[in-house]
Amino acid sequence: MTAPMLELRDVVRAFPVRDALGRSKGAVRAVDGVSLSVPRGSVLAIVGESGCGKSTLGRLALRLIEPDSGAILFEGEDLRSLSASALRARRRDMQLIFQDPFASLDPRMTVEQAVAEPLRLHGIVPRAGERDRVAELLSRVGLRPELARRWPHEFSGGQRQRIAIARALASGPKLIVGDEPVSALDVSVQAQVINLLQDLIRELGLTFVLISHDLGVVRHIADRVAVMYLGRIVEEGPTAEVFSNPKHPYTRALLAAVPGQGHTKGAAALLEGDAPSPIDPPSGCRFRTRCPFAEAICAAQIPPLADHGHRAACHRQAELPPAAARYERDAGGERLKRLQAFFSDQRTGE
Repeated sequence: MTAPMLELRDVVRAFPVRDALGRSKGAVRAVDGVSLSVPRGSVLAIVGESGCGKSTLGRLALRLIEPDSGAILFEGEDLRSLSASALRARRRDMQLIFQDPFASLDPRMTVEQAVAEPLRLHGIVPRAGERDRVAELLSRVGLRPELARRWPHEFSGGQRQRIAIARALASGPKLIVGDEPVSALDVSVQAQVINLLQDLIRELGLTFVLISHDLGVVRHIADRVAVMYLGRIVEEGPTAEVFSNPKHPYTRALLAAVPGQGHTKGAAALLEGDAPSPIDPPSGCRFRTRCPFAEAICAAQIPPLADHGHRAACHRQAELPPAAARYERDAGGERLKRLQAFFSDQRTGE
């Protein structure tokens, strides 16, 4: 069988917490025993509230930060076993698109210099061919090649994100992690960038990991969804199944919070109270302090996550009542879908 493009096995990463005097106050287990598999050519979305650990997980997947334990396999090769030089060579196949296009580009570098940097680092094309390759990459993301001599501050947010995408494509990667790549953009610009990403994924056969809190975007682009809560995956499965039949109470609460779905009034009340401190999370199921279905077993035992298919880490998933309302096919994303269709028609001249 072909190995997945990316596989995480029981990955853990904690960050120490200190007071103003430098004394230890414990540690935040930002990622706590996460296992995921991303098949080649697929799009996996990682969703959850702010602070759940999804961005940390994305950086761990690329070994931009080191895990405390666990295995990170890229095409079956353990990235943790690679030397510094071998890892640098491997990075040609793995790239990251950051959330903020205003911060991810060096203001002291022209667009040409920024996009050409990966070409030089990995020796992909000779110096004489850099300008032509940069022009080709800019054209691929919908920018005119003559803009290469300009500086980042001369572009809009959407244009900067296109430049960031061109830079990520420069090394010819097999895997791209997008950390909230459209959240800083206006909705109309989001639709254009999402169209671009979908085209690139299809045309180049990319494997894509999308980190997002926008369920409307996730519904349009992802093949599978992994839902995180306080450092752990609580539900994972095909996007259509997770949206139509959420098995975990936390996933139900996230979907109920999406505007414009016509839920009953009680649906929004699924998520109550504040999130627990990540320094001292609850025992057993970490969601139990906010869950209306919690029982004694939820405090006593950590719920297991099944090994395949549509899986959820909930002791009571088989006993839960039906979801409060049917989650629509395009949950929260109808406006985005219309904008995507509009810009697709504009591009094709229809």
